[in-house]
Amino acid sequence: QSLRELPPSKDSLLVRLFFSGSRDRDDVLSELRSSELDGFLSALKKRHPHQEEFHQAVEEVLESVWPILEDRPDFQKANLLERLVEPERVLTFRIVWETDDGEVRVNRGHRVQFNSSIGPYKGGLRFHPTVNLSVLKFLGFEQCFKNALTGLPMGGGKGGADFDPKGRSEREVMRFCQAFMTELGRHIGESTDVPAGDIGVGGREVGYLFGQYKRLQNRFVSVLTGKGQSFGGSLLRPEATGFGAVYFLRHMVEAKGQSLKDKRIAVSGSGNVALHAAEKLLELDAKVVSFSDSGGSIYVPEGLDRKGLETVRHIKLERRGRIHEVADEIDGVEYQEGQSPWSIECDVAMPCATQNELDEEDAKKLVSCGAQAVVEGANMPCTASAVEVLRKGSVMVGPGKAANAGGVAVSGLEQSQNAQRLSWTRNEVDEKLQAIMERIHSACAEHGEKDGAIDYIDGANRAGFLKVADAMLSQGLV
Repeated sequence: QSLRELPPSKDSLLVRLFFSGSRDRDDVLSELRSSELDGFLSALKKRHPHQEEFHQAVEEVLESVWPILEDRPDFQKANLLERLVEPERVLTFRIVWETDDGEVRVNRGHRVQFNSSIGPYKGGLRFHPTVNLSVLKFLGFEQCFKNALTGLPMGGGKGGADFDPKGRSEREVMRFCQAFMTELGRHIGESTDVPAGDIGVGGREVGYLFGQYKRLQNRFVSVLTGKGQSFGGSLLRPEATGFGAVYFLRHMVEAKGQSLKDKRIAVSGSGNVALHAAEKLLELDAKVVSFSDSGGSIYVPEGLDRKGLETVRHIKLERRGRIHEVADEIDGVEYQEGQSPWSIECDVAMPCATQNELDEEDAKKLVSCGAQAVVEGANMPCTASAVEVLRKGSVMVGPGKAANAGGVAVSGLEQSQNAQRLSWTRNEVDEKLQAIMERIHSACAEHGEKDGAIDYIDGANRAGFLKVADAMLSQGLV
């Protein structure tokens, strides 16, 4: 069944379009587009059932790019959309490993190699109990456009396993990573697919994965990014996603003739992205008023200082503690059990935890408290209904595929350094990261400008889509 099969209502809309006057023509065209899009999405859901996160990601992109098809009959003739939403390859495999007690455990691993039209597949590995094909396909689909926006030659992919490293010993994590790479290693390579870290896969896990790949292949190549600096990792890679999101936010507020100085920023999460975003925000004289984890949030009315940030970093990253412990150690910090930060009065919200963490009710709270922008440090942290509320409330939304592209951008720079056997300084990498985030903002502004304002969601989707689509078209039926 073709994904472009249209519902019966199309015929009546075409009749109305034929007989409509110029005054009604735009309304009828809008209804026709909506009818065609609904038909496409309905067929997509039948072809890929029970994959809600993937459906959500596709719908958000296609709502932005659907009007482009009217001006590009070559895309329609090549059935480009149907090809774009179908991964080039999906790998699923068994992972058998042994605990310290000698128990044999079995997990399921995946790698979604989504699109290689502009370069080798590039995207992280996630180890978390919630990992499934829907989540990985949504992440891989988003990664295609995120990587395209960076301007670097990287295709889109994503992978992982339903393994939770929390509570596991170092040797258990090592054995799992080695078993995972024993299977994955035959499907990746420096010119084929270059994974990186993601949730549950930090520097420790990347090191174990790389060591096993090197042992199996007997080659030292840039097949993973996010490596330790002692064996080919790039300076600034751990900070890159958080720093990049703040650089993108800075361009957003500067486009409105403002600055970040003294702006109140509500940050969710307390991991790598959230902490480094906060670090850069403090450097630019903004006020960080919150962090969170799965147990609740902390609220800092006067904003966290650098000493307080180091306390949060120590508790969360070094002690692997809980966010409520911060309130026990810092005066003036309020712990809100079971609460997200989105009821806090702020100028900007930065969701940096996980997908769909900010829902419609949260969006209404942000609109009512006068928030000017939401910048996605995580991948798709806002639900579709939340985005609709934010747009209607004139709140700027910096989508993850643009705002958090700094991480994969520096991963691409790590690949370049490895290929040339070079190591750039921290300042050199930071300068390149800032230039990439500025180019991404410019692309979003160019493709998202409407009536003197910028819709960053439309801009990011259209700019990324056009680059990937043009490359696919140029390469024929592959």
